[in-house]
Amino acid sequence: MANSKWQISDELWEKMAPLIPEHKTQHPLGTHRKRVDNRAAMNAIFFVLRTGCQWNALNATGICSSSSAHRRFQEWTAAGVFERFWQNGLLESEALSCIDWSWLSLDGCMTKAPLAGTKKTGRNPTDRGKQGSKRSLLTDANGLPLSCVIASANIHDITLVKQTLDALETGKPGARLHLCLDNGYKANWLESELKARRYIPHIQGRKAESDALKKEPGMKARRWVVERTHSWLNRYRRLLVRWEKKAENYEAMLHFACGLIVWNKLLLR
Repeated sequence: MANSKWQISDELWEKMAPLIPEHKTQHPLGTHRKRVDNRAAMNAIFFVLRTGCQWNALNATGICSSSSAHRRFQEWTAAGVFERFWQNGLLESEALSCIDWSWLSLDGCMTKAPLAGTKKTGRNPTDRGKQGSKRSLLTDANGLPLSCVIASANIHDITLVKQTLDALETGKPGARLHLCLDNGYKANWLESELKARRYIPHIQGRKAESDALKKEPGMKARRWVVERTHSWLNRYRRLLVRWEKKAENYEAMLHFACGLIVWNKLLLR
């Protein structure tokens, strides 16, 4: 398993390594057991994110022990490594003009959270009232994740719009931006709020968008890209169901996946 494809590539590791804080020993004599290599620990975290396996399953992979990997994950989460990894990818994308600001899309997605605590979880109205979480995602015209927030599953999508827009991980250009939303976001107060923030809201359902495409052959569908990005995120199986009890750990996994999507797009240019 240690030689499988479930590892961080050399190109991605070059982007991640500078973000990892230097470890300082707390041993009074300066001696302790040899620390697990940072790259091996990151490969183990990536394996958990990609496959969705339990942390204890790492012991059978030969990549890294589960205790070392989880301890390192907690350290790097507290240090903001995964969020900065995502931010740096977006900043480089912006510098290379890879972010398409012409059309933005925003939508929510609910996930199960059977073991999560009370923070950012709630009764999912679409899953017989079982515990769940919701993520609200903003993408550019190509599906690059620009911001993402999580909340309880019983919170309406419309209440997360301002929080999602405020959580942009990169600078917003000064021009007015088109923002695509579905019918669940239809409200006069929201349209007024978006216009005040220099967004041009386009709120319509799938049928209305489909009818518009038939009437105007040259028109492009815009809103589906955010749904595709949600699908990309769900391919990282640790995000499909929220097993993390701490909201901070789930957010870190989400930031890691968003960073991987952004950097993989850049490296494929």
